Amino acid sequence: MSYTEARGENRASDRPLLGVSLESLATIVAAFTAWRRTTVGRSAIEDLTPEQLDDIGYSEAPRPKLVVKAGLITNLMSMR
Repeated sequence: MSYTEARGENRASDRPLLGVSLESLATIVAAFTAWRRTTVGRSAIEDLTPEQLDDIGYSEAPRPKLVVKAGLITNLMSMR
């Protein structure tokens, strides 16, 4: 007698495509959209002049500042 047991537990349609459900896909899209808006906003603010920043309420550009004392490079070169 031949083996004729049906195996219905392995249906591909029961699993979401590549393990991503609609809820997680919506979360990923929302996170990407928020990240993109933040990035565009930062680059727009970086391109403004100090006068334009004062006009919109920023006191100064949100950039990191590097303060170098006069003669620092000379001192570093002499240590070589």
